[in-house]
Amino acid sequence: MKQTEPDFWVLEYVTITKDPRTGLVVAIGGTEKAADILQRTGGFLSAPGPRGDYHRLQHGLPVEQQRRKATAASNALLAAGHSVHLDPMLNMLVAPDGEREAALRYLAGLAERAAAATTSSEVAEVLTEIAAPVHGLLPLAREVVVRAWIAASDFQGATPAGEPDPIARLGSTATSMSEAARAILHARNHVARPAQRPATTSPPPSRAQPAVSRRR
Repeated sequence: MKQTEPDFWVLEYVTITKDPRTGLVVAIGGTEKAADILQRTGGFLSAPGPRGDYHRLQHGLPVEQQRRKATAASNALLAAGHSVHLDPMLNMLVAPDGEREAALRYLAGLAERAAAATTSSEVAEVLTEIAAPVHGLLPLAREVVVRAWIAASDFQGATPAGEPDPIARLGSTATSMSEAARAILHARNHVARPAQRPATTSPPPSRAQPAVSRRR
């Protein structure tokens, strides 16, 4: 008996997340009932989109207000029986200290994986976690340094004459982090290659001198 796929009402699923390009908190999906909850509980506004209407919070809201409104709307939707995905960065019920502890455990786990590696592929996996171009730890840390450098450049006054500019060195540090990530990825690629055993050379055949028969 052939089994058929169940019917899912995809539009009943609501995703609340922060758009990385605009910084707006948006809610996508949901029925009219979900839209009513978003508007009443979270203060979301209806907006037209290329693939239909969606909801968003107001422009220019502080981060804490974004988190508070998104968390309130998510909990109200869940209580009404809707399926919701809330971006963890917007969830006020997730303690920042808990996220930091989880990050520290993750780093400690990587160190343990590197120490316990028994194959080159396992080492390559750890190096990938560190320096992957998009989600690697080092590129993400570099992004933090770059943003801090930009912010510090706006706030910092002129450096006294004859002293090195620490803000400029911060920008140079970001460049060094990029170079370090590339070096780690190069090492990862080298480690990931299968080991090639040196070819064994067999000794050349001995040239035995033929016995010379002598007639007397």
